[in-house]
Amino acid sequence: MDAQSEPGGLITLASRHDFQSTLDRLTEAMTAHRATIFAVIDHAAGATAAGQTLRPTTVVIFGDPRAGTPLMQAQQPSGIDLPLKVLVWEDETGAVWLSYNEPAWIARRHGLDPDDLPTIARMAEALAVFTSAAAGV
Repeated sequence: MDAQSEPGGLITLASRHDFQSTLDRLTEAMTAHRATIFAVIDHAAGATAAGQTLRPTTVVIFGDPRAGTPLMQAQQPSGIDLPLKVLVWEDETGAVWLSYNEPAWIARRHGLDPDDLPTIARMAEALAVFTSAAAGV
């Protein structure tokens, strides 16, 4: 159940838990580490409101200005990719996954060298901690 990097900087990790447990574990891990949860967007509820169906699909938007601000100071358009987010989703077989953008990819996307920004490593570490706790790995 290792996290797998996909083209375009997307990291995806399989969860050992059902959708709601994975989502709950994710937000609990974020809260325990004092990350600020800015929004939780339930795409499936939005689909239902539009008269459509969608398997459970929720994005959690979170961050810490101490980590994100240096990226925006170096390259303000990086704010389009901040705060960070994790998508929790259920596939057609009922398997649950967590996906997120790799912080180093975000930096490179905006012309920044991830090695020049120590906050990139901290962001990557936080994402790994949160998603591993949520996935039960």
